[in-house]
Amino acid sequence: MIIAAIVLLVVLALMGAPLFAIILGAAALGFYTLEIELAVLHIDIYQLSNSVVLMALPLFTFAGFLLSESKTADRMLRLSQAAFGWMPGGMAFVALIACAFFTALTGGSGVTIVALGALLLPALVKGNYPEKFSLGLVTSSGSLGLLLVPSVPLLIYGIIAQQMSQQLEMPTVEIVDLYLAGLLPALLMIVLLYGYCVWATRGTDVPRQAFDFRELVDALWEARWELPLPLVVLGGIFSGFLVISEAAAVTALYVLVAEVFLYREISLRKLPTIMRDSMIMVGGILLILAVAQAFSDYLVYAGVPEKLFELIQTHVESKITFLILLNILLLLLGALLDIFAALVIMVPLILPVALRYGIDPVHLGIIFVANMQIGYITPPVGMNLFIASYRFKKKVTELFAATIPFMLILIIALLMITYIPQLSLWLVR
Repeated sequence: MIIAAIVLLVVLALMGAPLFAIILGAAALGFYTLEIELAVLHIDIYQLSNSVVLMALPLFTFAGFLLSESKTADRMLRLSQAAFGWMPGGMAFVALIACAFFTALTGGSGVTIVALGALLLPALVKGNYPEKFSLGLVTSSGSLGLLLVPSVPLLIYGIIAQQMSQQLEMPTVEIVDLYLAGLLPALLMIVLLYGYCVWATRGTDVPRQAFDFRELVDALWEARWELPLPLVVLGGIFSGFLVISEAAAVTALYVLVAEVFLYREISLRKLPTIMRDSMIMVGGILLILAVAQAFSDYLVYAGVPEKLFELIQTHVESKITFLILLNILLLLLGALLDIFAALVIMVPLILPVALRYGIDPVHLGIIFVANMQIGYITPPVGMNLFIASYRFKKKVTELFAATIPFMLILIIALLMITYIPQLSLWLVR
């Protein structure tokens, strides 16, 4: 009967059954094989509601939806052009900076391509950048901000790690530490990609935009209500004045006032629709997180992490070798699964094993998200490839070919992030 149930779950998964149902079914089946009352599922799911950090998720998501519905993308692009258009490869650097910050603010990689793509791609082509290069740059840059505050993937990783901290008897992973740890790796990716852009266009007659102080002042004034937002979040969290949930509440209120009452780009009539859409997304994430808590508890009760560690240790003794295998596994998963699904499924399995190899859980979180970020442009399920294909009316294969050089640069950055832990931990420690 148990084998039949396992086969049924696999078949349902292949048929496209909701992820939360598959995870919950697997947890229930696991507890049943251990002869543990299934009532424990309700307890495990309820435990998620005790997380104070969880309050930040709907608030940050709502703020991101508001920003994506306004003209924030236009203002970020104008400001980036005014500030950096004079540099060598200035327009490419503008694309990197604008995409990174817009993704960080909105929390959506695909949203960045939809909102900024229509502005950036024509501007790059008009600036004599090759079309293939421009397509690859815009598609690859869509996920650059996933390591920057207020990163939703890092928040979800932190929530899962905190739920497991008591079981694993490890120090609590603070969300603030994860946000600090993501700053230098994100900067490294931007710098390496910019360096490649300058090198790749070295023989191309790419005009620079003359620096205009007046234009910079005008761009700053136009974005005056959105520019303080990172300072509100970063300053409040890192100063200790606000905890993460309070910072999320302040962020949501600030964005609401700015976009609805100051810029007046979102009408009060449209507000309920934005609220509904953002909470539908949050509801799906919360449901998956809740059942993932039950599944991770089953893994601990069944001793799966210990058995997995013993299995790996018989073949892998070196921490460096383990990290190589981990990166390969996560890159493959990033190509097959959505980032949230990959986090929910793999963190409960990998975190206990990584701790045995002496890997800092904060560093592990950055490795996870950096890998998943590359997964956005990796077939067969690379979300940014499909969104860019729809947005730019290009074949997915054509876009993938255009992103390959940028993907290789991001993999180099990933290797540096993986094997130089100080890049992630220096600001934290």
